[in-house]
Amino acid sequence: MAKSGRYSAYIRPLSYAMDIAVLIFFALQFDFDPILNLTFFLYIIITWISLSIKSNFYEVYRYTKITKIVSLTILQIIIFTLIIFAFFGYYYEYGRNSSRIFLYLGKSFGLIFLIKVSIYYLLKRYRKDLGGNYRKTVIIGDSPKTRQLLHFFETTPDFGYKCLQIFDLKQKRDNLREIFEYVLVNDVDEIYCSVSEVKNNQLNSIVNFADNNLKVLKFLPDNKDVYSRKLKYEYYGFLPILSLRKIPFDDTLNKFLKRIFDISVSLFVLVFILSWLTPLIAILIKIESKGGVFFKQKRNGLDYKEFYCYKFRSMKPNPEADLHQVSKNDKRITKIGRFLRKTSIDELPQFYNVLLGDMSVVGPRPHMVSHTHMYAENVDKFMVRHFIKPGITGLAQVSGYRGEVETDQDIINRVKYDIFYLENWSLLLDMKIVFQTVINAIKGEKKAY
Repeated sequence: MAKSGRYSAYIRPLSYAMDIAVLIFFALQFDFDPILNLTFFLYIIITWISLSIKSNFYEVYRYTKITKIVSLTILQIIIFTLIIFAFFGYYYEYGRNSSRIFLYLGKSFGLIFLIKVSIYYLLKRYRKDLGGNYRKTVIIGDSPKTRQLLHFFETTPDFGYKCLQIFDLKQKRDNLREIFEYVLVNDVDEIYCSVSEVKNNQLNSIVNFADNNLKVLKFLPDNKDVYSRKLKYEYYGFLPILSLRKIPFDDTLNKFLKRIFDISVSLFVLVFILSWLTPLIAILIKIESKGGVFFKQKRNGLDYKEFYCYKFRSMKPNPEADLHQVSKNDKRITKIGRFLRKTSIDELPQFYNVLLGDMSVVGPRPHMVSHTHMYAENVDKFMVRHFIKPGITGLAQVSGYRGEVETDQDIINRVKYDIFYLENWSLLLDMKIVFQTVINAIKGEKKAY
């Protein structure tokens, strides 16, 4: 039974073909002999397809966000650049100037990205303005969540979903046989089913019907919180296993990319900023009060291990530094310290922690050890933050939850943002958080004290 009226299946092969054509077209600039040209072209085609399958470069759907496309493109650029340089490293006798290779990659990816984004937005306009490339849907189950889904379908026509009917199995007028007949008669493409609204035997009947009639079946999580999580599905032999969460950092490539990003940013800050700024800050700190220039404090990091976190000293030496968090108008803060904290300059020595590998540029902010123990006992899921390295800045901080924890809601929301970050990490998200952190530091933040 074929899908009617849709040509989505042709978009991905066409995208592959266009992108490979772009790569080969611009590769002609290298002026190789015919044999090496053929070798290079085959190398491009094989490595590009293999890389794209591994990186999910073409796994773009109508509900995919543009930020995801940008993130996929950046990942593809980084790895494919290494692949191309590997070719020239092997055929070193046919080497080309690195600027020429980068020009080739720049032109190729510039056009590839333009094509990718153009197709993405053209399809959105096509669905919204002309009503094409749409999918007919029905929803089984009448609940707040299914109503939210119906509202989403109705208010976002650019996604291309048309909900024909919502069925309520609790009402006698709706039964599975009539629903199945309706789906077949109206050539429905996708069935959305609320798990909480159907019984087990009904669920099995729906699954069997969808499989036997080539209908896409999707489920809305019920009121059990576990179904709302980003679950990881695996097989132990033939036994399906669900893991509670999938952490991107479990992937070796992601871990490598984040570490390269951390080292690059930390070296830049240490060499081009702290190299000249540290002596100036040191003089100002020493003039105002006695004590060291740097302040180090034990914090909990990856896997709950303790490490020393470094900062420019912003307070007078005091025995309560490791016990009490800084509060607004805290008398322990020096005049220069107030400026350092207001501008977040006091955090810059932590780039040394990043270089050592104790911290990351972006991640959950580490707390004092005494506070960490307290939050671990009283705040639900607080310990999840320690699945990854702590950061100089983080999603929670740029979302308004930095500084002093004044209420329980402050730390609860901070944990929610931190967990969202570790479950949805991307290199683009890191860049966005760093950019927002710089903007906030320039503008000044209410809780920066």
